[in-house]
Amino acid sequence: MSTIVIEPHYLPCVEYFCALLPHHQVDLEKYEHYVRQSYRSRCHINTSQGRLMLVVPTTAKHGKVPMGAVQLDASPRWRNNHWRSIRSAYENAPFFEYYSDALHAIMFQQHRFLFDFNKSLLSFCLRSLNLEIAIAETVSYQQNYPPGVIDHRNVISNKTNHAARTRHRTEHYQQVFGSNFVANLSVVDVLFCTGPNANRYIKTSAQE
Repeated sequence: MSTIVIEPHYLPCVEYFCALLPHHQVDLEKYEHYVRQSYRSRCHINTSQGRLMLVVPTTAKHGKVPMGAVQLDASPRWRNNHWRSIRSAYENAPFFEYYSDALHAIMFQQHRFLFDFNKSLLSFCLRSLNLEIAIAETVSYQQNYPPGVIDHRNVISNKTNHAARTRHRTEHYQQVFGSNFVANLSVVDVLFCTGPNANRYIKTSAQE
């Protein structure tokens, strides 16, 4: 049994699942200091205007806050705006109706904490991708992990291009908008556009 330790992202990008793919279990980092302006609270989707970033508002504005203690903004406005953007971007995708109800239900659950919200979304994504990877949580912060546990914390960053890393190789699939392929979006782009072939896509685009 192999394990990867990684921070929970909001509707993670394709590269995230390529990183998880070789492992039987993912331990989500709960006790690190929350990193603002990272994939922990944002994702990218594809729209008629190109790549769009969705940002989850939180109450963690200043100081060092453990990831597990970061609270979501309680206002329903951002949830409505995110869902409106997702629906507008993908309602004409061939598999939108297949996944949309389950995703909508999670988006509008009254999660108090960002960690729990992201964990629920990750569980949905893994089920939808037919990837049998168990989800666990870290029980304390560890600076270093023993051999056999892959520490992938803070490796997948929205501040650098995924092509500069080695986990994900861009493979094209038919997207909703335009002829210019937009790489490494939230995995919902793959799900809505390719449906049951999303599993094969992740495996094909993962690099050893």
